[in-house]
Amino acid sequence: MKNLFSIGELAKYQHLSKQTLIYYDKIGLFRPAYVDPDTGYRYYSSKQIDYLDTILIMKKIGFSLKEIQEHLKDFNIDSSLIALRKQLTVIDKQIQELHLIRSRLLHRCDQMENAKLHTQTENTVVLEEVNPRYILFRDVAPPYTLREISIATKECFADSFQKQLPIFFECGVVVPFQKIQEGRYTEASAAFLPIEKTDKAHNVKLLPQGTCACLYHVGDYQSIGRSYLRILDYCKEHSLKIKSDSYEFCINDYITSSDENEYITKIMFYVDLPEGFRS
Repeated sequence: MKNLFSIGELAKYQHLSKQTLIYYDKIGLFRPAYVDPDTGYRYYSSKQIDYLDTILIMKKIGFSLKEIQEHLKDFNIDSSLIALRKQLTVIDKQIQELHLIRSRLLHRCDQMENAKLHTQTENTVVLEEVNPRYILFRDVAPPYTLREISIATKECFADSFQKQLPIFFECGVVVPFQKIQEGRYTEASAAFLPIEKTDKAHNVKLLPQGTCACLYHVGDYQSIGRSYLRILDYCKEHSLKIKSDSYEFCINDYITSSDENEYITKIMFYVDLPEGFRS
Protein backbone atom coordinates (compact mmCIF):
# COMPACT_ATOMS: atom_id res chain seq x y z
CA MET A 1 0.00 0.00 0.00
CA LYS A 2 1.12 3.55 -0.75
CA ASN A 3 3.04 5.25 2.09
CA LEU A 4 2.60 2.22 4.30
CA PHE A 5 5.02 -0.53 5.27
CA SER A 6 4.08 -4.16 5.57
CA ILE A 7 4.95 -5.99 8.77
CA GLY A 8 7.66 -7.86 6.87
CA GLU A 9 9.22 -4.64 5.58
CA LEU A 10 9.18 -2.99 9.01
CA ALA A 11 10.62 -6.09 10.64
CA LYS A 12 13.44 -6.10 8.08
CA TYR A 13 14.25 -2.38 8.58
CA GLN A 14 14.35 -2.70 12.37
CA HIS A 15 15.99 -6.15 12.47
CA LEU A 16 13.03 -7.52 14.40
CA SER A 17 10.99 -10.65 13.94
CA LYS A 18 7.43 -10.35 12.72
CA GLN A 19 6.40 -12.26 15.84
CA THR A 20 7.77 -9.41 17.99
CA LEU A 21 5.68 -6.84 16.15
CA ILE A 22 2.62 -9.08 16.40
CA TYR A 23 3.20 -9.39 20.16
CA TYR A 24 3.57 -5.61 20.53
CA ASP A 25 0.24 -5.25 18.74
CA LYS A 26 -1.47 -7.78 21.00
CA ILE A 27 -0.39 -6.04 24.21
CA GLY A 28 -1.33 -2.63 22.84
CA LEU A 29 2.20 -1.25 22.83
CA PHE A 30 2.64 -0.74 19.07
CA ARG A 31 -0.37 -1.20 16.84
CA PRO A 32 -0.41 -0.98 13.04
CA ALA A 33 -1.84 2.08 11.34
CA TYR A 34 -4.01 -0.15 9.19
CA VAL A 35 -5.11 -3.78 9.14
CA ASP A 36 -6.52 -5.14 5.90
CA PRO A 37 -9.98 -6.45 6.79
CA ASP A 38 -9.81 -9.13 4.13
CA THR A 39 -6.34 -10.55 4.73
CA GLY A 40 -5.59 -9.40 8.29
CA TYR A 41 -2.21 -8.07 7.09
CA ARG A 42 -0.76 -5.32 9.23
CA TYR A 43 0.58 -2.07 7.74
CA TYR A 44 2.52 0.73 9.41
CA SER A 45 2.98 4.42 8.58
CA SER A 46 6.36 6.15 8.20
CA LYS A 47 5.61 8.20 11.31
CA GLN A 48 5.31 5.01 13.32
CA ILE A 49 8.92 4.10 12.56
CA ASP A 50 10.05 6.92 14.86
CA TYR A 51 7.65 5.69 17.52
CA LEU A 52 9.06 2.19 17.21
CA ASP A 53 12.57 3.61 17.54
CA THR A 54 11.53 5.15 20.85
CA ILE A 55 10.23 1.79 22.08
CA LEU A 56 13.38 -0.07 21.05
CA ILE A 57 15.71 2.56 22.56
CA MET A 58 13.84 2.52 25.86
CA LYS A 59 13.94 -1.29 25.83
CA LYS A 60 17.70 -1.16 25.20
CA ILE A 61 18.12 1.25 28.11
CA GLY A 62 16.44 -1.30 30.35
CA PHE A 63 12.82 -0.28 30.66
CA SER A 64 10.26 -3.07 30.78
CA LEU A 65 7.56 -3.22 28.12
CA LYS A 66 4.99 -2.32 30.77
CA GLU A 67 7.03 0.74 31.82
CA ILE A 68 7.43 1.79 28.18
CA GLN A 69 3.72 1.42 27.53
CA GLU A 70 2.84 3.51 30.58
CA HIS A 71 5.39 6.20 29.72
CA LEU A 72 4.28 6.57 26.09
CA LYS A 73 0.65 7.22 26.99
CA ASP A 74 1.49 10.89 27.47
CA PHE A 75 5.14 11.96 27.52
CA ASN A 76 7.06 15.18 27.18
CA ILE A 77 10.52 16.48 27.99
CA ASP A 78 9.81 16.71 31.71
CA SER A 79 8.33 13.23 32.11
CA SER A 80 11.10 11.80 29.93
CA LEU A 81 13.79 13.41 32.06
CA ILE A 82 12.23 11.94 35.19
CA ALA A 83 12.04 8.48 33.63
CA LEU A 84 15.60 8.60 32.26
CA ARG A 85 17.09 9.88 35.52
CA LYS A 86 15.30 7.10 37.38
CA GLN A 87 16.70 4.55 34.95
CA LEU A 88 20.22 5.95 35.48
CA THR A 89 19.87 5.03 39.15
CA VAL A 90 18.79 1.52 38.17
CA ILE A 91 21.75 1.17 35.80
CA ASP A 92 24.22 2.41 38.44
CA LYS A 93 22.92 -0.23 40.83
CA GLN A 94 23.28 -2.89 38.15
CA ILE A 95 26.86 -1.78 37.48
CA GLN A 96 27.71 -2.10 41.18
CA GLU A 97 26.16 -5.55 41.26
CA LEU A 98 28.09 -6.61 38.16
CA HIS A 99 31.35 -5.38 39.68
CA LEU A 100 30.59 -7.46 42.77
CA ILE A 101 29.71 -10.52 40.69
CA ARG A 102 32.88 -10.08 38.63
CA SER A 103 35.08 -9.93 41.73
CA ARG A 104 33.40 -13.07 43.12
CA LEU A 105 33.87 -14.89 39.84
CA LEU A 106 37.53 -13.87 39.68
CA HIS A 107 38.02 -15.08 43.26
CA ARG A 108 36.49 -18.44 42.36
CA CYS A 109 38.75 -18.82 39.32
CA ASP A 110 41.84 -17.94 41.37
CA GLN A 111 40.87 -20.48 44.02
CA MET A 112 40.38 -23.23 41.46
CA GLU A 113 43.69 -22.53 39.74
CA ASN A 114 45.51 -22.46 43.08
CA ALA A 115 43.83 -25.70 44.15
CA LYS A 116 44.91 -27.43 40.93
CA LEU A 117 48.52 -26.62 41.81
CA HIS A 118 48.11 -28.04 45.31
CA THR A 119 46.51 -31.23 44.06
CA GLN A 120 49.75 -32.08 42.28
CA THR A 121 51.03 -32.83 45.77
CA GLU A 122 47.88 -34.53 47.03
CA ASN A 123 47.87 -35.72 50.65
CA THR A 124 50.43 -33.08 51.58
CA VAL A 125 49.50 -31.20 54.74
CA VAL A 126 50.54 -27.55 54.83
CA LEU A 127 50.40 -24.94 57.57
CA GLU A 128 48.82 -21.63 56.62
CA GLU A 129 48.46 -18.32 58.36
CA VAL A 130 44.89 -17.45 57.49
CA ASN A 131 43.36 -14.00 57.67
CA PRO A 132 40.03 -13.32 59.39
CA ARG A 133 37.03 -14.21 57.25
CA TYR A 134 33.28 -14.36 57.65
CA ILE A 135 30.87 -17.17 56.83
CA LEU A 136 27.10 -17.19 56.46
CA PHE A 137 26.00 -20.44 58.07
CA ARG A 138 22.94 -22.62 58.41
CA ASP A 139 22.67 -25.52 60.87
CA VAL A 140 22.31 -28.97 59.34
CA ALA A 141 19.33 -30.95 60.60
CA PRO A 142 19.66 -34.51 61.96
CA PRO A 143 20.57 -37.14 60.91
CA TYR A 144 23.29 -35.00 59.21
CA THR A 145 23.38 -36.96 55.97
CA LEU A 146 24.37 -35.51 52.59
CA ARG A 147 20.67 -34.81 51.97
CA GLU A 148 20.39 -32.52 55.00
CA ILE A 149 23.73 -30.89 54.15
CA SER A 150 22.47 -30.15 50.63
CA ILE A 151 19.25 -28.64 51.97
CA ALA A 152 21.16 -26.38 54.38
CA THR A 153 23.47 -25.25 51.58
CA LYS A 154 20.52 -24.43 49.29
CA GLU A 155 18.90 -22.47 52.12
CA CYS A 156 22.09 -20.44 52.51
CA PHE A 157 22.16 -19.59 48.82
CA ALA A 158 18.43 -18.79 48.72
CA ASP A 159 18.71 -16.54 51.78
CA SER A 160 21.74 -14.72 50.38
CA PHE A 161 20.11 -14.12 46.98
CA GLN A 162 16.88 -12.87 48.55
CA LYS A 163 18.67 -10.45 50.88
CA GLN A 164 21.34 -9.57 48.29
CA LEU A 165 24.12 -10.51 50.68
CA PRO A 166 27.79 -10.09 49.66
CA ILE A 167 28.61 -13.79 49.42
CA PHE A 168 31.37 -15.48 47.45
CA PHE A 169 30.42 -18.17 44.95
CA GLU A 170 31.63 -20.96 47.20
CA CYS A 171 30.16 -23.23 49.83
CA GLY A 172 31.47 -25.37 52.64
CA VAL A 173 30.60 -27.27 55.78
CA VAL A 174 31.65 -27.48 59.40
CA VAL A 175 32.37 -30.97 60.73
CA PRO A 176 32.70 -31.26 64.54
CA PHE A 177 36.11 -32.48 65.64
CA GLN A 178 34.50 -35.07 67.92
CA LYS A 179 32.71 -36.67 64.97
CA ILE A 180 35.96 -36.77 63.02
CA GLN A 181 37.64 -38.57 65.90
CA GLU A 182 34.78 -41.08 65.79
CA GLY A 183 35.26 -41.64 62.05
CA ARG A 184 31.99 -39.89 61.12
CA TYR A 185 33.69 -37.67 58.56
CA THR A 186 30.65 -36.62 56.53
CA GLU A 187 28.30 -35.64 59.37
CA ALA A 188 28.52 -31.87 59.10
CA SER A 189 26.84 -29.72 61.73
CA ALA A 190 26.54 -26.63 59.54
CA ALA A 191 26.73 -25.54 55.92
CA PHE A 192 28.19 -22.15 55.06
CA LEU A 193 29.04 -19.62 52.37
CA PRO A 194 32.04 -17.31 52.67
CA ILE A 195 30.77 -13.73 52.88
CA GLU A 196 31.98 -10.20 53.46
CA LYS A 197 31.17 -8.55 56.76
CA THR A 198 27.52 -7.49 56.76
CA ASP A 199 24.79 -6.40 59.14
CA LYS A 200 22.02 -7.70 56.87
CA ALA A 201 22.08 -11.19 58.41
CA HIS A 202 22.37 -12.49 61.96
CA ASN A 203 23.71 -15.94 61.07
CA VAL A 204 27.21 -14.73 60.22
CA LYS A 205 30.30 -15.99 62.03
CA LEU A 206 33.85 -14.67 62.10
CA LEU A 207 36.62 -17.17 61.51
CA PRO A 208 39.61 -15.60 63.24
CA GLN A 209 43.13 -15.12 62.09
CA GLY A 210 45.37 -18.01 63.04
CA THR A 211 47.49 -20.96 62.05
CA CYS A 212 45.69 -23.74 60.25
CA ALA A 213 46.66 -27.23 59.17
CA CYS A 214 45.28 -27.61 55.65
CA LEU A 215 44.98 -30.36 53.09
CA TYR A 216 43.30 -30.54 49.67
CA HIS A 217 41.17 -33.64 49.27
CA VAL A 218 40.62 -34.78 45.69
CA GLY A 219 37.70 -37.09 44.98
CA ASP A 220 34.07 -37.62 45.92
CA TYR A 221 32.90 -36.54 49.35
CA GLN A 222 32.35 -40.08 50.60
CA SER A 223 36.11 -40.75 50.32
CA ILE A 224 37.15 -37.74 52.41
CA GLY A 225 37.97 -39.97 55.38
CA ARG A 226 41.39 -40.86 53.97
CA SER A 227 42.36 -37.19 53.92
CA TYR A 228 41.21 -36.71 57.50
CA LEU A 229 43.34 -39.64 58.62
CA ARG A 230 46.31 -38.05 56.88
CA ILE A 231 45.85 -34.66 58.50
CA LEU A 232 45.22 -36.18 61.94
CA ASP A 233 48.41 -38.25 61.63
CA TYR A 234 50.36 -35.16 60.61
CA CYS A 235 49.13 -33.17 63.62
CA LYS A 236 49.97 -36.06 65.94
CA GLU A 237 53.43 -36.53 64.44
CA HIS A 238 54.26 -32.84 64.84
CA SER A 239 52.56 -32.36 68.23
CA LEU A 240 50.05 -29.88 66.83
CA LYS A 241 47.03 -29.30 69.03
CA ILE A 242 43.80 -29.13 67.03
CA LYS A 243 41.61 -26.46 68.59
CA SER A 244 38.65 -26.17 66.23
CA ASP A 245 36.14 -28.12 64.27
CA SER A 246 36.98 -28.81 60.65
CA TYR A 247 36.13 -26.18 58.06
CA GLU A 248 35.75 -27.67 54.59
CA PHE A 249 35.81 -25.29 51.64
CA CYS A 250 34.47 -26.73 48.39
CA ILE A 251 36.86 -25.48 45.73
CA ASN A 252 35.69 -27.67 42.85
CA ASP A 253 32.25 -29.16 43.34
CA TYR A 254 28.90 -29.70 41.64
CA ILE A 255 28.90 -26.06 40.51
CA THR A 256 32.04 -26.48 38.39
CA SER A 257 32.30 -30.19 37.60
CA SER A 258 29.96 -33.07 36.76
CA ASP A 259 32.64 -35.63 37.70
CA GLU A 260 32.81 -36.25 41.46
CA ASN A 261 36.32 -37.66 41.04
CA GLU A 262 37.42 -34.10 40.17
CA TYR A 263 35.96 -32.58 43.34
CA ILE A 264 38.48 -30.62 45.41
CA THR A 265 37.78 -29.90 49.08
CA LYS A 266 40.10 -27.85 51.26
CA ILE A 267 40.13 -29.17 54.83
CA MET A 268 41.20 -26.69 57.47
CA PHE A 269 41.80 -27.03 61.23
CA TYR A 270 42.97 -24.26 63.55
CA VAL A 271 45.98 -25.52 65.49
CA ASP A 272 48.38 -24.48 68.24
CA LEU A 273 52.05 -24.99 67.46
CA PRO A 274 54.40 -26.46 70.07
CA GLU A 275 57.21 -24.23 71.28
CA GLY A 276 60.13 -24.23 68.87
CA PHE A 277 58.09 -25.92 66.14
CA ARG A 278 59.71 -26.37 62.74
CA SER A 279 57.76 -27.77 59.81
